[in-house]
Amino acid sequence: METLLPIALTVLILLADVWAIASVWRGTKSSSTKVGWTVLIVIFPAIGAAIWVIAGPRRV
Repeated sequence: METLLPIALTVLILLADVWAIASVWRGTKSSSTKVGWTVLIVIFPAIGAAIWVIAGPRRV
């Protein structure tokens, strides 16, 4: 039971990353901007998704 929390957090982070990457690629920005955001999110999953949420798809 004590391993359930880390697993749940990992799943939530992965879902947030998938959402963030999908949002990046649905946007109207240039391909290089999209690739940059995708790389950031993949390399730093929790931080990258959090930055994407703060920056927002309309501001980046």
